[in-house]
Amino acid sequence: MLAQFPRPTTDTGSPQKWIKILSEYREPSTLRSSFELGVTIGPFVLLWALAWVSLSYSYWLTFGIGLLNGAFLLRLFIIQHDCGHGAFFNNRNVSDWLGRVIGVLTLTPYDVWRRSHSIHHSGSGNLARRGMGDVHTLTVSEYYALSRLNRLLYRLYRNPIVFFGLGPGYLFLVQNRLPLGFTEHVKYWVSAMVTNAGIILGLGTILYFGGWMPILLIFLPSTLLAATAGVWLFYVQHQFEATHWENDPDWDLHEAALHGSSHYVLPSTLQWFSANIGIHPVHHLYSRIPFYRLPAVLRDHDLLATRNRLTIR
Repeated sequence: MLAQFPRPTTDTGSPQKWIKILSEYREPSTLRSSFELGVTIGPFVLLWALAWVSLSYSYWLTFGIGLLNGAFLLRLFIIQHDCGHGAFFNNRNVSDWLGRVIGVLTLTPYDVWRRSHSIHHSGSGNLARRGMGDVHTLTVSEYYALSRLNRLLYRLYRNPIVFFGLGPGYLFLVQNRLPLGFTEHVKYWVSAMVTNAGIILGLGTILYFGGWMPILLIFLPSTLLAATAGVWLFYVQHQFEATHWENDPDWDLHEAALHGSSHYVLPSTLQWFSANIGIHPVHHLYSRIPFYRLPAVLRDHDLLATRNRLTIR
C-alpha cells in the first residue's frame, strides 16, 4: 500500500535539465548492439543444445543447465525491451522485427507488450493512471475502503508466494496468450496469435524430436526462472519505500521518472545478465538510451548514481 514517506533530500537538480544531458547518450551503435545480441543468443542456443545432449546422462544436469539458461533468456527479454523503446538499432523496423522474434522465445507478444509498456512509462507514479502495465497498487485509504474479502484478495495478490511464485508463470504462460486490455484492436490480436503460433511451432518441434523431457527440464525451468527474475526486477524498481506517487494535477512525467524508480545496485554478473535494467531512474528519464550506455551515464554524472539506491541486501 502507498503511504507518505519523505522524499530523499539529495538534490539532483531539475529532471527537465537531465533530458538535454541524457540525449547525448541515446544513439545506439549497430556494431555494439549486434555484439550484445550475439553474446546473448549464442550462449542461449548453445546451452539449449548442451542441455538436450545431457538428457542422455542426467536429468538433474539437464535441469541445472536449463536454469542457467534462464539468465540468458532474461537478457534476451531486456534486449526485446530496448527494441520496444527504439533503443537497440537506429532502424526502427529492424528493432521491431527483432523484438517480435525474441517475443516467441520470451512468450511475450511484442506489439502488445510494447503498447502496455509505453502506457507504463507515460503514467508511472500517477495515481489516476494505474492499472495497465504495472503492479496493482492501492493507497492506504483505498485499501481500508475495501470489503474484508477484497482486502484479503489484495493481500494474497501481493503475497510473495503468489506474486513471485505463481504470478510469473501465470503471466508469461497464460495471460500473455491474449491481448488483454487491447482486445478491440486487430493489430494486437495479430501480435498475440502470431506469437502463439510461433510458440506452438517451436514446442511442437521439440516434442516431436525429443518428447516431453526437453520441455519439462529445459523449457519450463529457463522460462520460469527468467519470468520470476523479470517480475522481481520490475517490482523492486517501482515498489520501494520512498517511491514517488502523485495525484494527476500534481503529477509530472520527469519528476516521476527521477523520484519514482529505484537504482538497483547488483553484483557485476547479475548486472550483466539483467542488462543494466537496475539503472532505472536514468532509463525512465530517457528510455531511448541503449542498455549498454547506461553505466556511462552514471560514471559521468555522480548525482544520478546516488538516487534511490537499493541493493540485494
